[in-house]
Parts: sequence; C-alpha cells; structure tokens
Amino acid sequence: MFGDLMGMMGKLKESQEKVKATRERLKTVTLRESSPDGLLEVTVSASREIRDIQISGELLGDKEQLTDYLVTVVNRAMQKAGEIHDAELSAAAKEGMPDIPGLDNFLK
Repeated sequence: MFGDLMGMMGKLKESQEKVKATRERLKTVTLRESSPDGLLEVTVSASREIRDIQISGELLGDKEQLTDYLVTVVNRAMQKAGEIHDAELSAAAKEGMPDIPGLDNFLK
C-alpha cells in the first residue's frame, strides 16, 4: 500500500515539474496575428504576453480604426495563445498523473 502511495507521490512530483517546465517553454513560443489587410500585426507568447505590435502608417491617422484593429487582432491573438497554453499545460499535467480510477471523470 505504501509503495503505491510513494509511487503516486513521485508521479505527482514529476507532473508538477513537467508543468513548470512547460510554463517556462511557453514563454518562448510566439505566434503572430494580423489584420486581414496586413495593416496591423501583433506578436504574443503562448504565455499570453504581448511581445510586439506593428502598425502601418495608414492606421495612425484614424484613432477609431486603429482602436478597432487593436482590439480585434489582440483578442484573436490572445485567444489562440490561450488555446495553445491550455492544451500544452493540460497535456503536461495528464502525462505525469498517477493512474487513479475515476480521476479522468473528476478532471473534466
């Protein structure tokens, strides 16, 4: 019994380390999202940090259009980054989890 418990504790520790390493790696994964016309481009990390924003000079004269572009493109970039982030962390956490009956149903 205690051997199984110690094994499970070891797997949980391993899972925590994998999640930590995955979080660090996600800081280095970047993705770009652009407006359809290419006038604005946002680069974000998979850890949901804005890294760069490129704005065409054409947008600088129209504050309302620039604001609309920023909101739309940043939101799309953050959504995609969030999907990558969540999928990677979920996979890392599940990989090291001990085989406990019913745990999958509990995690849903």
